[in-house]
Amino acid sequence: MKVALVDNGSLEPAAHEGLRAAAAALSENAGIPVDAVSWKHSDRIAAAALKGGPAWTLAPWIRARVADGEREFLLVPFFISPQGAIGSALARDLAGLQEETGGFSYAFTAGLAEGGTLGEILADRVRQEIAARGLCAPPVIVVDHGGPSPVSAGVRDSAADAARDLLVGEIGPLVSASMESPDGPGFAFNRPLLAEALTASEFASGDVLIAPLFLLPGRHAGPGGDLDAIAREAQARSPGLRCHFTGLVGSHALAVDALSRALARALAAALPA
Repeated sequence: MKVALVDNGSLEPAAHEGLRAAAAALSENAGIPVDAVSWKHSDRIAAAALKGGPAWTLAPWIRARVADGEREFLLVPFFISPQGAIGSALARDLAGLQEETGGFSYAFTAGLAEGGTLGEILADRVRQEIAARGLCAPPVIVVDHGGPSPVSAGVRDSAADAARDLLVGEIGPLVSASMESPDGPGFAFNRPLLAEALTASEFASGDVLIAPLFLLPGRHAGPGGDLDAIAREAQARSPGLRCHFTGLVGSHALAVDALSRALARALAAALPA
């Protein structure tokens, strides 16, 4: 059986380096090799930009392992939510690979959306930023990417609710928002957008913490990303507004701990009685 930690993929070298670091930590905890594999995109990163050589993406990785005789795969999902649109598309890709290669079996471990881990990480990231900046009960915006699936929005809202409960007395108002949304009234679950939230009276002035529900830095999260640009535009409109970003979810120790436990349970279940 081959094991891989699978993320969405990114053209940002730091994102794939983060995936490799998490996979290495999982491997150490489990005592077995865990490969870092992106679903898409990361194989387009220049090999010279990555310390460990070119990035694997899922289809070439599966094909190479099957060519070596492997037919069993255990995949650890490094997604905020592996359900919804991403989960459906990933399942279609895996089904196509099964047909192409003559068949193999695969299973996913539990992910970060299970067991309350996301709320705990968000709360700890908020506390870290409050302490680092000496803030007093700042308002907080938890922001995810936004998309076509209400399932993913539900994961975001549940994580935000859990963080709010953990942070009672330490923060001001907390709201969940999306970075962007498809057009149309059927996607109201993505509202408010981050840009909209930053115009509300509770979040339009003073120190505001933005807690990105993103795993790794890339085009959207991290310095110079889309979230940063939205915050800077809001500050330009409201000179009294000071936006501060918390750390990301994927680099928090609790993320690796939760996935390590999920991997251990899946490996134990796979062993013969």
